[in-house]
Amino acid sequence: MPEGAPPAILMHTQDLREEHVDLAELREWRGRNMRARSGDEWEARRVPVLAALAPVMTSVDGEITYPGDPMCLYGALSVTIRTAMIARERGCDTSGPYPDLCPDWGTLPTTDYRLTVADHGIRPAPDGSHCSDQSVFDPRVWTAETEAAFRSVLRDARPRIFLVSTVSPGHRYALEMARVVKAELPDCLVVMGGRHVDETVRYSPRSGVVDFAYSSTVRAIWDGRAAEVIDFQVSGDAYFSLDVLLRAIVLAMDLDTKVASTACVIPVLAAMLAEQPPRGDSAILALTPGAVHAFPVVGGRIDLAGLPSPYRAFAIRSRFPVFATAGHMPGRTAHLMVSNACPYHCDFCSESAALAGGLNLLRTDPAATVCRRICEYVSYGAQSVFFDDPVFWSGNFGMIREFCAMLRRVRSGADAEIRREWIDHDSLEPLRSVQWGAQLTVDLLTVLHSDDAVTALLHDMRLAGCTYIYLGIESMSDQVMNQVHKNLRRLPGRPWKDKVRITLERIRDAGIRAGSSLLFGLEGETRCSIDETIEEVGLLIDDGLLMLASPNILTYHPATPLTRTHAMADHLDYHSLDLGSKPPYSYFEEAFPGVVSCLLSEQDVWHIHRSAARRWGGIRNTTAPTIPKRG
Repeated sequence: MPEGAPPAILMHTQDLREEHVDLAELREWRGRNMRARSGDEWEARRVPVLAALAPVMTSVDGEITYPGDPMCLYGALSVTIRTAMIARERGCDTSGPYPDLCPDWGTLPTTDYRLTVADHGIRPAPDGSHCSDQSVFDPRVWTAETEAAFRSVLRDARPRIFLVSTVSPGHRYALEMARVVKAELPDCLVVMGGRHVDETVRYSPRSGVVDFAYSSTVRAIWDGRAAEVIDFQVSGDAYFSLDVLLRAIVLAMDLDTKVASTACVIPVLAAMLAEQPPRGDSAILALTPGAVHAFPVVGGRIDLAGLPSPYRAFAIRSRFPVFATAGHMPGRTAHLMVSNACPYHCDFCSESAALAGGLNLLRTDPAATVCRRICEYVSYGAQSVFFDDPVFWSGNFGMIREFCAMLRRVRSGADAEIRREWIDHDSLEPLRSVQWGAQLTVDLLTVLHSDDAVTALLHDMRLAGCTYIYLGIESMSDQVMNQVHKNLRRLPGRPWKDKVRITLERIRDAGIRAGSSLLFGLEGETRCSIDETIEEVGLLIDDGLLMLASPNILTYHPATPLTRTHAMADHLDYHSLDLGSKPPYSYFEEAFPGVVSCLLSEQDVWHIHRSAARRWGGIRNTTAPTIPKRG
């Protein structure tokens, strides 16, 4: 527990929130002052901003790829970037979202930029003509070289607002990035969001209380485990809440210095939220010395179809070898989601809808919306698309088949209405050749539907261009899988490993390739179950049923039931920089000493790494995969 008194938690609920400032008067006064200035209007208005994805690795040695584009960050920024770009075009407008100063995200990427931009790496330093894609720093690893490059970007861009998105394993690096920002630019306000914040900050409308987990940023700062380098946090469905926060920050800034303190932002933010509460269920936190100001937002479910396209402001960089054709390098792979969470309730997973507060879906013309997005991304240079949903269309066979039928019509040129905004008839070939993949589950393709329904589904997917299906196999041991929620229907005489084999055979017979993830350290795991899984997966590889197998070590996520079951909730260290990944943990994505399964010793982790490499060979997901030829 912390030394001294804990910070005051000051609740600004929608029922009690008062307007602390007259927004109309403030906007009019600032607008007059801005219009009275001479010279370059945009240069006077622009507020430099920089966003970043916190990495989860300290070394590239044994790094598990293939990291996709940071879609959670792109999605979270989509609304606020759209708002700022519209305000930039309109100029000073006291009735607009940015009546005077305005965040400078740059301009939208050009087609030439999208087609020639480099793969993952450090973005060029923003300058006066930069595009929005260059406003994101995405290093993927944190090293001395990365830090030096980050400092260089900060010195060139000199942002007044820095936004960082982080998952729990990246939290230590997010804090370090914030520390560097404060060292280089003390007046820069730091805003943190991402899944780690979602998991560690919980607001209960019933009790009216915000709860902070032990591994939350607030508790880490409170306890002295982390430096006071964060000004704001946003959790939950933050698309519109983040937009309001940035508008409040900019409205509170001094017109000349473009500097605002957290204390100055709080009354403006309170007034804005009272004036028009944003959509979505979220929480905005403002951290001041000795106090946390909590602004719960209860705005209801968001229709994901109504959000701006995440790639509209960013280039597609990801390249997945699973979509490579024989003799060719993999093309650019766009990432797409039709939901925000998983319908299953596995006790180890942070993607469960139970933890996300429910499912947000594409609700308005979902199949047509997704087809339009695919056409848009192909026009940006995408040659393949991967659906990142934990379960494709939440496992709804009817929606999958409707989408496949519509995509086939669009690819054939028969449905011109959907594609014409992005692709004309003379440019159909890239759309016709695009490959795509998705994630499904073993039970969905074996016991939850009839054999005929599964066969028809896979046939439709293949005809629509699906070439890859990814499965979370997790384990091949019944003593482990009998305790996992995705193993829903257990039939006498049909163990889990048999269901896995049947699933993979059905996928192969449909002409689709399959990959899988394995998760070691679940409840019931022993050295015997580890060896059983490695050998059984090896047999699947021998029979040509898997083109990729990705071994993972169970890492505790702050809010999962398994973390509580194993009494780890008050012991997770996601803040100490000196506990970076090291062998054997560095051979597995997101694995760090002290946060991996208590059922695994370090010797077990070494054993998993060496045994999987020996038995699975080049099929194991590593930094240098073998790209199989398509049959």
